[in-house]
Amino acid sequence: MRSEIVIVGGGAGGLELACKLGRKLGPAKVMLVDMRLYHIWKPSLHEVAAGTLDIHQEGLSYQMLAHDNGFTFVYGPMTALDHEARRLTVGAVRAADGEDVLHERSIEYGSLVMAVGSTSNYFGVPGAREHTISLNATEDAERFRLRMLRLMAVAEQAREERKDIDAALDVVIIGGGATGVELAAELREASGVYATYGFSRLQVKRDVRITLLEGAPRILAPLPERVSNAALKLLDERGIRVVANCRVTRIEADRVTDNDGNVYPASLCVWAAGIRAPEFLGALGLPVNKGGQIEVDGNLRVKGVAGVYALGDCAACIDASGKPVPPRAQAAHQQADYLLKEFLRRAKGKPHDDRPYQYRDYGSLVSLGKTTSVGSLMGSLSGASWFVEGMIGRVMYTSLHLMHHQAVLGAVRTGVLAVARFLIRRTTPLVKLH
Repeated sequence: MRSEIVIVGGGAGGLELACKLGRKLGPAKVMLVDMRLYHIWKPSLHEVAAGTLDIHQEGLSYQMLAHDNGFTFVYGPMTALDHEARRLTVGAVRAADGEDVLHERSIEYGSLVMAVGSTSNYFGVPGAREHTISLNATEDAERFRLRMLRLMAVAEQAREERKDIDAALDVVIIGGGATGVELAAELREASGVYATYGFSRLQVKRDVRITLLEGAPRILAPLPERVSNAALKLLDERGIRVVANCRVTRIEADRVTDNDGNVYPASLCVWAAGIRAPEFLGALGLPVNKGGQIEVDGNLRVKGVAGVYALGDCAACIDASGKPVPPRAQAAHQQADYLLKEFLRRAKGKPHDDRPYQYRDYGSLVSLGKTTSVGSLMGSLSGASWFVEGMIGRVMYTSLHLMHHQAVLGAVRTGVLAVARFLIRRTTPLVKLH
């Protein structure tokens, strides 16, 4: 197989690039490789884990997206790279019984884009890898949901059969960033969902105890303090315990211990304390930093390797201002658009544009349930930001999801996006300057 442009990784940035290029250049020139069959918007994983969103409702088939957007989809994991021959290897895909579904394949490329995202960084904490769940993919979220339901069933049975009135479930979330905060809020809001499973003897707010541990002095540390305080207040109102300045030193099957010797009972533990680039990148012969990220120049070209680019969480990018680009979805989206222009320029026979990629921070929004979000939106003046919360914040948060769908599905199939944008325009004057 051969393709002029091969993109490895169908996350937010990689998939958007494949769809936009495919609509312009067609399947003979654009190929996407991914080890999964379905794409899900990663910020939705906390809803899947809580049981408030069906993965089949949210998941988008790569084969369907390839058909609709005009690119070729190759299913399987990337296992090797020969950058001198401009050839990569896609490993075999096996069924649950071990039988090969697809054999190993070789793909030649003109340009290669690495967009494989990130995985969990456990920072060497003993027991973290073995005794926690990280929400990196749909299977992680589904594993969390099923395990939580099983543990709730055990507690329900203990109350009913053994008359154990203290039977309960302790959920510990390590990491007070957006993922940890959103999961904590969604779990509490999902109490109505749990009731439909017949847990009549459990009072979810009382018997599902949620503890959020954060190593920094406050949750959502990268965001303005006002956003952090608003989120903390909402979590407290929902009976979620938040412990800041907490350095986890050991995780066991039923407990978490911090550096002060405090022990937190944990029936179920989620790791949301940090990310790193996938480890296999270090074996591909590409230059990587200490965090495993691929080192790229200001034009997102991999240093010293002709024809290879990287974007998103897996790329160690220094932008035009000399600052490291943060591993955020908006950065991957911007980088995808930057490379889109470069590849389309090249397809038209135009010269390379030497202007480097420049990251633009448009702010952050954090979901705290179906009816409220908090966050900050960056203004056009340096240092200015807009604080948003409540329903206004929720509408804006939802619009980000819709904009992603517009990028991968096209405007016709996401017409509701126009409604969200209309609501944002009508409500924006109500936000408060921070």
